[in-house]
Amino acid sequence: MGLQQEVMSALKLAMKSKDQTALTALRAVKSAILLAQTESGAKEDLTEEQELKILQKLVKQRKDSAAIYLEQDRKDLALPEIDEAEVISQFLPEALTDEEIEKVVIATIDQVGAEGMKDMGKVMGMVSKQLAGQADGKTISNIVKAKLS
Repeated sequence: MGLQQEVMSALKLAMKSKDQTALTALRAVKSAILLAQTESGAKEDLTEEQELKILQKLVKQRKDSAAIYLEQDRKDLALPEIDEAEVISQFLPEALTDEEIEKVVIATIDQVGAEGMKDMGKVMGMVSKQLAGQADGKTISNIVKAKLS
């Protein structure tokens, strides 16, 4: 079952249970998928990689918003954002731990023969492609910087 069908069935369940947080989050996912499908030059069906990118972007937006709200001491606005991020995250694959990411980074550095910060772009590109949907880009970047410096 594709992501769009999963979102639609979850949306129906949220409507039946009258879960407003889930409804808001799932409608945002549905909207983002429809926008991506109707972009000029886009194919009708999205690849799994494109779907993962959409989901990661939506989760990141909500987490960033929540962080800003918490900085401004607005817990009332931050909590719904965090809850929505959790609802959207259920469609993402299981996230890897820092140790698992570190193993992939080390293997990639050895494979590429990277010797310093000048090779960070090569390593980041390969690791990001390999761990698509399983790791946050910021986490990958921090680990790559630590290993290359």
